[in-house]
Amino acid sequence: MASSPVHFFSHGSTMMLGEESDSATYWKKCGDEALANGIEHVVMMGAHWATLGDEIEVAANPNPSKSPVAYVHPSKFENYKLNPDLPMATRCVSLLKAAGLKAKTNTTFDWIHDTYLILIRMFPAGCPPTTIVSMNARYDPHYHVRVGAALSSLRAPAEKTLLIGTGGAVHNLYRNVWSQMLLYRDNFAMTAPPEAALMDFRQEFEDAMLKNSGPALRRAVTMLMKMPNYRDAHATDDHFMAACFVAGAAGRKEDVGCRAEMGAEDWELRNMCNSQFTLGSWGGVKV
Repeated sequence: MASSPVHFFSHGSTMMLGEESDSATYWKKCGDEALANGIEHVVMMGAHWATLGDEIEVAANPNPSKSPVAYVHPSKFENYKLNPDLPMATRCVSLLKAAGLKAKTNTTFDWIHDTYLILIRMFPAGCPPTTIVSMNARYDPHYHVRVGAALSSLRAPAEKTLLIGTGGAVHNLYRNVWSQMLLYRDNFAMTAPPEAALMDFRQEFEDAMLKNSGPALRRAVTMLMKMPNYRDAHATDDHFMAACFVAGAAGRKEDVGCRAEMGAEDWELRNMCNSQFTLGSWGGVKV
């Protein structure tokens, strides 16, 4: 049997939870496929939790609460029951330590919308056992590739685990145009085209994801931070680290030639590009 695929999802603004979109439809499709293929665990790295120093943490709060979600009706998320996977949290810490990373559990962390927004969209009938792994606030891309590589063994068929990174392909809050959302609750309004530098980086991001596989994927994704327009697309590095995590998890030697797809894309707030990628496939298709 083939390894499970790895998803990179751009979670976008909070309104992506409340409004229908191509991305939301794709997230549901990916969730349905995961359940159909017997997935029993989800391991995620988001964009809103980073630890200091040289450590990484794994969420192990047995009863986490949810951070508030702006511009979304409470009925969309309040009653969704989170399902922390405490045994998997311990397992992830062991795998990270075995790879030479300083890791520990965090028993007080409450979940943030960057992760549970995706879970609600993927698994509306109920949250599968889920483990959240933090970023490290030094935002070293190669460090986060190592994190993904350390957990890549969880893709083995016997593990029944799905790895997800949730960040953003183009996510610069300073370049977003907020007026249509604030005045009319319209996050998809496009009163003008996206800025050229952001469209260019969006294309570089797509090319890195779709035109590389195996170790070349890791090189291509980390190199994006050296692009002249990277800082235009990402004013801060937090929403890019999930892509490095995904490249680490999906960039093994045995992944050379594995199929990759961009399943959906939505532009929000004029300048934020929410691209959704799947690296690998349930059938292990090579191209």
